[in-house]
Amino acid sequence: MADYYETLGVERTATEEEIKRAYRKMSRKYHPDIAGPEYEEKFKEVNSAYEVLSDPDKRRMYDAGVDPNDPNAGSYGASGPFDMGDIFSQFFGGAFAGGGDSPIPRTQPGRNAVESLTVTLRTAVFGGTQQLEYHTLGVCEHCEGTGSEDRKSPVTCPQCHGTGHVQKVVRTLLGQMMTSAPCDRCEGHGTIIEHPCMVCHGHGRVHTTRTVDVPVPAGVSDGMRVRMEGQGEVGECGGRPGDLYIDFRVRRDRQYTRDGDDLHCWISVPMTWAVLGHETTLDTFDGERTLDVPAGCQPGQQIELKGLGVTHLGGDGSRGDLVVHIDVRIPTKLNDRERQLIDEFGQLRKDDDRAVDAQGSKPVAAQRKGFFSKIKDAFS
Repeated sequence: MADYYETLGVERTATEEEIKRAYRKMSRKYHPDIAGPEYEEKFKEVNSAYEVLSDPDKRRMYDAGVDPNDPNAGSYGASGPFDMGDIFSQFFGGAFAGGGDSPIPRTQPGRNAVESLTVTLRTAVFGGTQQLEYHTLGVCEHCEGTGSEDRKSPVTCPQCHGTGHVQKVVRTLLGQMMTSAPCDRCEGHGTIIEHPCMVCHGHGRVHTTRTVDVPVPAGVSDGMRVRMEGQGEVGECGGRPGDLYIDFRVRRDRQYTRDGDDLHCWISVPMTWAVLGHETTLDTFDGERTLDVPAGCQPGQQIELKGLGVTHLGGDGSRGDLVVHIDVRIPTKLNDRERQLIDEFGQLRKDDDRAVDAQGSKPVAAQRKGFFSKIKDAFS
């Protein structure tokens, strides 16, 4: 029995999320369109392993020692290898279970797919549309999804006569008994395609690369997932497609940092702006905006620009705020004239006399110095 855990490179205790991540990694690594046609069998092994380990019932069967992908294991069912009803059905052809096994439908639904999409912070602020290219299973254009080279419908299997199973007599310690197994001629479908498609080999679908326009909701955050109905794998022989799940990743911006629906940025201003006040412009996601640096602005002071943040997800279109953090640049080199002016200003302000501000019972804050006292200390 194949070791599906080893195929995906995970431990037997792996969680569903770990199995999904491993599958995405392996499927990209061994996809024939990427790795080459010589890896097609390896790609099929990866898909078979994921088909079992991603289904809780099939994984439970596999852990109990039964391979759900083995046609001879089909009679055990999802409840494990010791289901008595299934055992009677295995030996007596359904006589004790109220009827024989049914043929496996040739038309099967496609599986869901999960892909990641990275968007810019600007796109997260306003929303938009972004293209995503991914590998999946699509309709075989050669046979138009029928699986038949001549487009003809499947015919009844002459070996099992449409039941999908054949009965055999086996010798046991209890004597001769009748057992039922999937028909090897039609693989349990009850029908056969007389002339299978040369491209898809009768499955009606092929590996392909698809490009879709993904709607990015305004206010999307890192790790958010959305569903695109019908954009997953196409089912076999015309089966309905699965869904596509998009996991969003928001790329870090060079200028702005996001905190919830607020945006934060840091700007550095000359000390003269901080003392006298100044009007400047700031490049935002909404274009240039006027920023008023108030007179007496302190290092670390925050200025809020209302409504220039991220759009509230699923709301009325309102947005968070843009918070500007002010950093004051204190010059590190002064000529004699500049030093004299700073010293004279400090004497006029009597900063030395006001170096200690009484702050009641706050001893740490009581040691805070005035702005120009800090400047004088920096040049001492």
